[in-house]
Amino acid sequence: MEDLGQKLKTYMKSGTPAERRIARYFSDHMNELPFETASSVADRLELSPMTVGRFLRALGYQGLDGIKVHLRETVPPGTSQLPDSIEQLRKDIAEGRPLAGLMSEQIEMLHHIYNLASQPQWRDAVAAVLAANEVFVAAHHSTACLGYHFCNHLGIARDHVQLADGTNGSYTELLCHQTSDSLLVIIDSHRFAKSRLLARSARRAGYKVLLVTSQYTEWAHEFANITLSLPPSRVGNRDNYSAVTALLEFFAAAVSHSAGPDGEARGRRIAELEGMFADAPLR
Repeated sequence: MEDLGQKLKTYMKSGTPAERRIARYFSDHMNELPFETASSVADRLELSPMTVGRFLRALGYQGLDGIKVHLRETVPPGTSQLPDSIEQLRKDIAEGRPLAGLMSEQIEMLHHIYNLASQPQWRDAVAAVLAANEVFVAAHHSTACLGYHFCNHLGIARDHVQLADGTNGSYTELLCHQTSDSLLVIIDSHRFAKSRLLARSARRAGYKVLLVTSQYTEWAHEFANITLSLPPSRVGNRDNYSAVTALLEFFAAAVSHSAGPDGEARGRRIAELEGMFADAPLR
C-alpha cells in the first residue's frame, strides 16, 4: 500500500498533465476504486480509456482490477479513521445534514447491540435457541425477508428451524399442537399488530417465546420469556430495520459460535450439499 501511495505521489509531482490528474484522483478516491472501471475514471477526468490504461501499466498493473486486488490484499481492516469520521459526523449533524443524523444513529445502535451481547438475556436467548427441539421464527409479512434470512443463518447452526409468516392466516403449524420444548422467535415491528396475541397464544401452547422488539413494548415481559430490545428510532421510520437486521446478524453469529463442533460439522455438511445441488453459477 505504501509503495502504491509513493508511486502516486511521484506521478503527482513529475508526471505528465494527464498522469498528474489520474494520480491525484486515485490518491483522493482510494476507497472508491473498487467500484470504478478504467472507463468510468476516464469519463470523470475527461480522458481516454487508453490514457488511463497506460497509466495503470506504468504503475505495474494490467488494469484497474489489479489495483482492486492489491487493495483487497494489503489494506488491513482497521479503525484508525473512526475518531475522525465521528467528529465529521458531529459537524455534519450541526449543519443539518439528514444522512449524518441517520448514520450517527446506526452507529449508536451497533454500540447498543454490542453491549447487549454481554448481557444475561443474550446468553439465555442463545442457549434457548440451541436447546429447543424446534425453532419457529415469526414476523409480519412486510418483514418476512428478515425472518427468512434469520432462519437460514440459524439453520447453519442447528436443524428444525422454520419461518411462520402467518400467510395461511392461522399459524396452524405453531398452534395446532401443544409443546414443551419448542421456541418461537418473534421479530416485532410497528406493523405486526398480532405479535402480542401470537406471543400469548404461543405461551399457552407451551412454547418459550424470544421477542425481538423495542425497549418500550409494554407487554414484552408479560408474554415473552426472553426479550432482546432496541431503542426506538429517532430518525426516519418508526421501525429501524437496519438495526433489527444487525441484531439478528449478530445473534445468529453468536448461536453459530456457541454451537461448537456440532455446528461446525453441520456447516461443512451444508456446504457439501450446496456443492451437490446448487444451480451452476451464471456466466
